Amino acid sequence: MVAALEAPTERDSLINYPCDFPVKVIGQHHPEFVDTMVRLAQGFDPEFGAHRVELRASKTEKYLGITLIVRATSRAQLDSLYSALTGHPMVKVAL
Repeated sequence: MVAALEAPTERDSLINYPCDFPVKVIGQHHPEFVDTMVRLAQGFDPEFGAHRVELRASKTEKYLGITLIVRATSRAQLDSLYSALTGHPMVKVAL
């Protein structure tokens, strides 16, 4: 008999909510990439602003790495944010 996998709960998390949580996003270096990611993050953290963004260009400057430091309030919020990021056409990777 195979046991059913249970979805993790907030109790199972190693993260203590609420907390500041870094989300790393990589995409092509495009003039609208940063503003687009800031607006997307604001949909999940209304107090998020450009002051909570760190940027790092790739060596060739073809790609841009962005760290979005969001105020995480739950696992569901983070899961939804990651889903929105990974589904966005400008995003190559979200970590």
